[in-house]
Amino acid sequence: MAVISIIQKIPESKVMTYGQIARCAGNPRAARQVVRILHSMSEKYNLPWHRVINAKGELGIKNPDLLAVQVFALEREGIVITGGNRVNLNRYQYNP
Repeated sequence: MAVISIIQKIPESKVMTYGQIARCAGNPRAARQVVRILHSMSEKYNLPWHRVINAKGELGIKNPDLLAVQVFALEREGIVITGGNRVNLNRYQYNP
């Protein structure tokens, strides 16, 4: 599946957006499907789910425990998280 392959290739210290992944996979209107794939297949395929964020550069996870895991994982890779749980896309976005 193209989405899984794209997510697996996001390098450490970089992020991609849901919509960007959908476009790279050939279906620009399928950002929500990317969310579903991440939710259902991250464990099975060992996907770096923490490197996928929304188009505004925001970490979109509502669960505070999972959000803390995502923040920790991104910061461990050197990505700076600013107020409002945002990532500077100009600096950290991966463009394959």
